[in-house]
Parts: sequence; C-alpha cells; structure tokens
Amino acid sequence: MDNYGVPNGAPNGNGYEKPMSLGDWLITIIVQAIPCVGIIMMFVWAFGQGNTNRKNYCRAMLIVTAVAVVLGVIFYASIGAMMFSALGSGGYY
Repeated sequence: MDNYGVPNGAPNGNGYEKPMSLGDWLITIIVQAIPCVGIIMMFVWAFGQGNTNRKNYCRAMLIVTAVAVVLGVIFYASIGAMMFSALGSGGYY
C-alpha cells in the first residue's frame, strides 16, 4: 500500500488514490495559463474522469472564476452608469 494514498472511495481496487505529484500540478497550472485552452481544460478536468484532487481544484477554480466575472460585470456596470450619469447632466440639451 502507498503511504501517500488517501481514502476517497476511488474504484482502483483498494479504495486509495495517489495524490497528484509536483509535475502534475505544474502541468495543470501551465495549461490553465493558456487563454482558451485553460478554461476548456478546467471544464474537462472538473467534470471528466481523473484524479480527484485535480477535479476538486478545477471545480473550485470554476466557481471562483464565475464569482469574479459576476463581480466584475457589476463593478463595471456601476462605474459606467456613474460616468453616463455624470456626463449626461452637463446641461447641453
């Protein structure tokens, strides 16, 4: 039995799955840095078959990304509304 295995109910015979190595994490981070490929791979890794550690990490990153996008849209919409309101009240009708 591997000393690094953690029980997570993985169907590999003994109920243990090896954690991701440093190289696996580096590959994951480098692939996510590629603009279009990164977001596609996050969906593939989050909802496909594979390592549970990577799957949970990608699901968490998708949630964080979605929250950041929503907050960014709200922020830029409010800044745009303030600018439009300030420019619109100049008195030049």
